[in-house]
Amino acid sequence: MHIPARIIRGLITTAAVTFAFGASAQDVKHYRFAYDQPKTTGYGIVGDIFADKLKELSKGTMLIDQYPGAQLGQEPQVLQLVKSGDVEFSISSSANAATLSPQAGVMSMHFLFRSEAHLVKALADPEVSKAVKAMIAETVQGTHVIALSTLGLRDMYSKREIRKIEDMKGLKVRVQATPTEDTMFPAYGAQIVHMPFGSVYTSLQTGVVDVAENGVNVYLANKHYEVAPVLSMTEHEANNSLIWVSDKLWNSLTPEQQGWVQTAADEVNQKQPARAIELEHQSQAKLKSIGVKVVTDVDKSGFLAIADPYLDKLAKDLGPHAEKIKNLIRAIN
Repeated sequence: MHIPARIIRGLITTAAVTFAFGASAQDVKHYRFAYDQPKTTGYGIVGDIFADKLKELSKGTMLIDQYPGAQLGQEPQVLQLVKSGDVEFSISSSANAATLSPQAGVMSMHFLFRSEAHLVKALADPEVSKAVKAMIAETVQGTHVIALSTLGLRDMYSKREIRKIEDMKGLKVRVQATPTEDTMFPAYGAQIVHMPFGSVYTSLQTGVVDVAENGVNVYLANKHYEVAPVLSMTEHEANNSLIWVSDKLWNSLTPEQQGWVQTAADEVNQKQPARAIELEHQSQAKLKSIGVKVVTDVDKSGFLAIADPYLDKLAKDLGPHAEKIKNLIRAIN
């Protein structure tokens, strides 16, 4: 779904935050927090944890207004608005973060995370978080990352079962904006089709793509099961996200206010991953109850045999930050 620039500008103007020169810290300020998934997803969990903690720390002077469901645009579009200072906070997938910093694609590498437990532990690890923030700080201007979050592991969905790697041959798969996915799906024998998330439902419906892949809750919340009623639990990739703040906003805050924002973001980093995984499990149960076929016994051995040698190669090709992040995550037991 493409939103015309004039509509985005209108929404932003309507929600504009006035930064009065010399305003006292007691003035109540509202800040936009934009993301492209419904509020019922793990992105809403991020927004709520962050908003509640920031409100508490600032004694009600810093309030977050959430704009879910791509109200202000799709993720790559919103990242540009955060860079320009027109939106204060946003969430993007690590794959879409790669449009600003290609090395962020490391977080989307296939089978980098061994399990849900490994994913939760890795994202909560301060060294991993620090390395991702350093990567963005050195490679992106106008915005920086204050926290990591996740929507769990990604699985494939289609009108057919994907039980083994041979089932991928010749299928058209929707991919995100990262070279890591451009490499991996063809290696499995599939064809790739690039498109924004908002176009996935119609493309599955019309056969423009045969397969899409995402988290279980995202699949449920966006009703993709209506057009792709078979969910195959490939768990091939993590659905990781970065939480961004505009440098324009950050530089306007006092050191105390910056501390509140970062503490609220740290709370997201620590608490959101486990809650997101819990939401994934609840969503899978709901899908089964409404008749969606969930294939839990996917043979991952063929995928792993192809993906494993790529981990070191892709990380090295992406750059030194990516390689460091990959090594930190792999070392977590």
